[in-house]
Amino acid sequence: MEWKTEKLGNVCEIIKRGIAPKYVDEGGICVINQKCIRDHTVNYSLARRHNLIIKSVNEERYVQVGDVLINSTGTGTLGRVAQVRNMPIEPTTVDTHVTIVRPKNGLFHNDFFGYMLIKIEEEITSAGEGASGQTELARTKLQNDFFVSYPDSIQEQKRIVVLLDTVFADLEQTRTKTEQNLKNARELFDSYLQQLFSKKSEGWVEKTLSEIAHVGTGGTPLKSTIGFWGGDIPWYSSGELNDTYTLASKNKITEVGLSGSNAKLFPKGSLLIGMYDTAALKMSILDRDGTFNQAVAGVKPNPKINLEFILHSINVIKPELLKLRRGVRQKNLNQSKIKNIPIRLPTIAEQIKIVAEINDLEEKTNLLVNIYSQKITSIDELKKSILQKAFSGELSTVAK
Repeated sequence: MEWKTEKLGNVCEIIKRGIAPKYVDEGGICVINQKCIRDHTVNYSLARRHNLIIKSVNEERYVQVGDVLINSTGTGTLGRVAQVRNMPIEPTTVDTHVTIVRPKNGLFHNDFFGYMLIKIEEEITSAGEGASGQTELARTKLQNDFFVSYPDSIQEQKRIVVLLDTVFADLEQTRTKTEQNLKNARELFDSYLQQLFSKKSEGWVEKTLSEIAHVGTGGTPLKSTIGFWGGDIPWYSSGELNDTYTLASKNKITEVGLSGSNAKLFPKGSLLIGMYDTAALKMSILDRDGTFNQAVAGVKPNPKINLEFILHSINVIKPELLKLRRGVRQKNLNQSKIKNIPIRLPTIAEQIKIVAEINDLEEKTNLLVNIYSQKITSIDELKKSILQKAFSGELSTVAK
């Protein structure tokens, strides 16, 4: 038995992109797209339909058992690999964003070929070329720039597949349990918040946000006006509202920019609330005096409210509040809807006590989340290490 190293193109019958589909709701044939390929499997439920009457499909572009499908366009999707291990239940092809990689007859055990390409998945992902969001993986690059190693013995390939299938099945089972534990930890914290803010407690009163605090929106100084930008005053966009407390802003404005625009300076401790599109109801508390753009509402602090308590209160009802967004191309909230957010409020002393309890539980939850997340990362790294050994011939010495 001998291990060989070849260019991918030298061991493949075809390396070709799919068709430009003529979509139809019913009938036709199944067309696999980028969304279908994830976690080394093909999800046919996300596929669409192609009208064969309008446009025929060459026989070689129908998916076959043993084919490896590679996402070949788009940042975040390019490089994903999945093998067709079982024959599709109907005639199936792929669209132009997916490449069919089909091995030459007689060179490989089918499943070994699939593992062989999974092994170089990260290399493929990093080989995309083009502008951000428009990255492409050329067919010629797949053919000529990637090298694969394999034993010339089909029996040895089968043996390696059996080992990998067994080990990966055990690792996947462990990963699934860990992901469930991670989900349970997060759900436990969310459940605690739901119970805390939904219970009917004596002395709690319900008011709108504008009834308990000043609410205002921000503004953006003209970028074209010299002297408005590059000062010392922090200026936040809704995309920066990612943590409980703000970090240093990406941009700063000048005193002239502040006075010459609709931007307003809010004090440290103010709650910032995103209003537009996917940033709607993203929230952070200012860790310093700062300004913000018109896509953000600011809530000023006062002695009767704890704005961490308000932040948690809003998060609990966030799913319902998001239903209030309006718009065609972009669904937004507005200042009026932010002002009318209902808040159930206990005394300030009770607010402070509740926030302390929430922070304590959140700290413990984050500890669990970090442990489970690290375990998932370790499992993924172990799988890569095992693949590396398998395709370096290091598993061939394992007793049969």
